[in-house]
Amino acid sequence: MFCFQCQEAAKGEGCTVKGVCGKTDQVASMLDLLLFTVKGISVVSTAIRKANKSIPNESESNIFVLDGLFASITNANFDEEAIVKKIDEGFKLRDELVSYAKTESIDLPNIDLVNWKVNKSDYDSKSRTIGVLSEFNEDVRSLKELTIYGLKGLAAYLMHAINLGYDDIAIHTFIQEAFYKMYALELNADELTALVIETGNQGVAGMALLDKANTEKYGHPEITEVNIGTRTNPGILISGHDLKDMEELLEQTVGTGVDIYTHGEMLPANYYPAFKKYDHFVGNYGNSWWKQKEEFETFNGPILFTTNCIVPPTKNANYTDKIFTTGSSGYPGCKHIVADADGKKDFSEVIELAKKCKAPIEIEKGSIIGGFAHNQVFQLADKVVEAVKSGAIKQFVVMGGCDGRMKSRTYYTDFAEALPKDMVILTAGCAKYRYNKLNLGDINGIPRVLDAGQCNDSYSLAVIALKLKEVFELNDINDLPITYNIAWYEQKAVIVLLALLALGVKNIHIGPTLPAFLSPNVAKVLIDTFNLGTISTVEEDIVKMFE
Repeated sequence: MFCFQCQEAAKGEGCTVKGVCGKTDQVASMLDLLLFTVKGISVVSTAIRKANKSIPNESESNIFVLDGLFASITNANFDEEAIVKKIDEGFKLRDELVSYAKTESIDLPNIDLVNWKVNKSDYDSKSRTIGVLSEFNEDVRSLKELTIYGLKGLAAYLMHAINLGYDDIAIHTFIQEAFYKMYALELNADELTALVIETGNQGVAGMALLDKANTEKYGHPEITEVNIGTRTNPGILISGHDLKDMEELLEQTVGTGVDIYTHGEMLPANYYPAFKKYDHFVGNYGNSWWKQKEEFETFNGPILFTTNCIVPPTKNANYTDKIFTTGSSGYPGCKHIVADADGKKDFSEVIELAKKCKAPIEIEKGSIIGGFAHNQVFQLADKVVEAVKSGAIKQFVVMGGCDGRMKSRTYYTDFAEALPKDMVILTAGCAKYRYNKLNLGDINGIPRVLDAGQCNDSYSLAVIALKLKEVFELNDINDLPITYNIAWYEQKAVIVLLALLALGVKNIHIGPTLPAFLSPNVAKVLIDTFNLGTISTVEEDIVKMFE
């Protein structure tokens, strides 16, 4: 195997024996083969579109491409058997599309992604020849992988929107055409770089669509004080990002005596008005995804993973038989819940198990405040603008993104604590767990940590920035008193970064390290073009970023 798509890649270079995430070499190889099928379907589908023909069962192929990309995100799917089933389905779809194209006399690219003759006994040997390192040119590889990781994040966000009944064929078309361009055409470095930026543009569109889906379905997030303690009823812990799963679980647990707690990136579900009507929705349990091994031990009840952020449990964990997965996530030996023909999921097995469990052990008391998505901040606009004009607020600092296990990430806690008291943190994503429970106070009643929500709600931060640019009548978004110090871990953070670059944002600092998949030459282009920077020490960065 070779994988360097996450920030924790071994030695900062790439995992070659076993993934730091916990994936085995075999699972990683099967995910490479799943991605191979995604690429093949995308290339053939794009060729059919270019011939102005209708794609047979187009929605099935579109969803497969999204699911395949989502399943290959770090910490999403570890279930080899389930992945192989997806591969089988992918090759079947590809070959049906190839057959149709031939009957319509459509020219297809003469490449392996289209032509490889499927033999299940060859899955393993084939998977060893198509991974990241099969592209020998380091810079071409870097640009392609940067695009692909952005597409993975984009696919995840589009899938969430589709689950709520919102879709955009233009985004499907772009994702598939991006693979066509990368593998059916001989793009030069400049053309590949342009594709990277266009992926960022589509990222903005995808996050805007998901924002629309979430807010039209559940209302705009509002300022909310979220309980982090426990009650005496048995509970279910729901993790991940999918709000449709959250809604269905809450509805199905009404009157059962089972409480619902959010975990990790599901915390922002507490901010939506539609979910506040459920008396058994208690609040949030625990911290960021990487602490789940210890925190799941004390929760006592079942855990439902709706998306990525799975950490393989230890051999002697007491909660392994209480894990359930759904959507694109998966873990071997755990019950996977699928939707019926109408798109609904039955969580009765999770609920019945919860009834037999003890109540969660309380690991902390108190509350945290969030819900500062764009609509809520706009309602505070006059107050915010006045604070800026009066000098009470000197700077906004965007500290969104991902959290991770590395000890170096204490930097973000220390950075938040060291910020001058006239600065406000804008955040989204699980990076907030490094500082959202600190007592950082407020400025004229405005909390110094404004949490917009999940990683996809980084869109809100961009909308807020654009609104401030308009209010202060500035020509350039980079003239705003906003500094970007973003943490990254996986591919959803990549699409957020590309979206910011596409919006013209410069001077972004990312850490704890630059991605291993950026070659020196590609990194130099990003640094020279967008002044992309890294982090050093808190003391040095406080001076450097605000001088």
